[in-house]
Amino acid sequence: MTELIWFRNDLRLGDNPALTAACAGNAAVEACFLPAPGQWAEHDWSPNRTDLLLRSLDQLGRDLAALGIPLHIRPIDRFTDTDAELLALCRERGITRIHANEEYAFNERNRDHRLTRALNHQGIAFHIYRDQTVVPVDQLKTGNGTPYTVFTPYSRQWWRWVESHPPRLHPAPAARGAPLPPPTLPELTAWRSEQVDWLAGGEAAAHRALEGFIDQRLGAYADQRNYPAIPATSQISPYLALGVLSPRQCLVAVQQRTGAESPASAAHTWLNEIAWRDFYIQLLYQFPRLSRHQAFKPETEALPWEPAGANLEAWKAGHTGIPLVDAAMRQLHATGWMHNRLRMVAAMFLTKNLFVDWRLGEQYFMQQLVDGYLPSNNGGWQWSASTGTDAAPYFRIFNPVTQSERFDPEGTFIRHWVPEIAHLQGKKLFNPNGTVAGYPAPIVDLKQSRQRAIERFKALGKG
Repeated sequence: MTELIWFRNDLRLGDNPALTAACAGNAAVEACFLPAPGQWAEHDWSPNRTDLLLRSLDQLGRDLAALGIPLHIRPIDRFTDTDAELLALCRERGITRIHANEEYAFNERNRDHRLTRALNHQGIAFHIYRDQTVVPVDQLKTGNGTPYTVFTPYSRQWWRWVESHPPRLHPAPAARGAPLPPPTLPELTAWRSEQVDWLAGGEAAAHRALEGFIDQRLGAYADQRNYPAIPATSQISPYLALGVLSPRQCLVAVQQRTGAESPASAAHTWLNEIAWRDFYIQLLYQFPRLSRHQAFKPETEALPWEPAGANLEAWKAGHTGIPLVDAAMRQLHATGWMHNRLRMVAAMFLTKNLFVDWRLGEQYFMQQLVDGYLPSNNGGWQWSASTGTDAAPYFRIFNPVTQSERFDPEGTFIRHWVPEIAHLQGKKLFNPNGTVAGYPAPIVDLKQSRQRAIERFKALGKG
């Protein structure tokens, strides 16, 4: 009898519930991963994300081989090919049980429901384990028994649950046999990128990044996290997006290394971001329409979005004439990553000032980000567009000029990413207003476009 661990969005040995279960007995253990480029494309995964995935997968294969666990890498095209590929692997290797960690998006859940029936029909057991969150996705409910759709009361319950259920990390497995040669990865050259060479792949690199953040930057996180020119954030979101790190490992590492659990602590501020991540994942689980390009607030589907056209292309290219927005988009193009404050600024500018459908921005971010992750990306875009749960009120519209003055007061970030205007001084840097040759005039009037957005949202209520 052979147990199979099917790695998906959980490319790690430590704190991996499915891997722990597969290795619990004395049976032989093997592993598999099914790259699905056709599905990646349909889900708008970026080459930046998949490059880190493939490098992390390579390291995972080496780590497993050192433990005597072979990793079978069996490329497919789409999720619809999963059944046939796994059944073939089970027949070849004498596998009677498959273990995998749960995934929560609509297509992934449909795949697993279909696969369960196909495997059971062949006498193969398929066991799925809760993962990706600190608090299980169906654990926290309101007094009426409904899912939370507002973050503040959810976070209060989240912290209570964490205090009463301290996370217990699943240990990495011991060696199962003699070391094996590591597996060979498929080429998949179209899914490689040089933009994310700054980010090392694999579990050990992820833990180094987490520990470095805790030791060096966590103490100042609450004060500095909104300033894009300061390296104050953890930048571990790419590892969380691929499951190279678990959120439970993050929580335990912070609590063990700092001992800071009071609401006023810097640790609490950062861990609240883990709670936000859990919040968005449980929303995706509870409301499948969020996986299907639909607004959480159905009434906002009636918003009369402007034709995308040239304005969308200028936004993508970082040529809007609004320096902070342009700097943010250029950071994204160059690195595959964007500072979180700037994600909100760029998203609000597109959806409120340009009044372009949030779905186009959500898609573009997924096509670029190394940490593209559906729950967080969708949640962030619908928050900014005021179409989502617990979203920014429609009349709360970030002004990118005042955001520049507040969070990049010396202009350091703008000068780095928009060198055409680096020579400008004072407030002129934040709003050159078409006065610099080679840099565009603003493609929209911020004041007028803000008023237009407010009026269109107000009209929804009247309708």
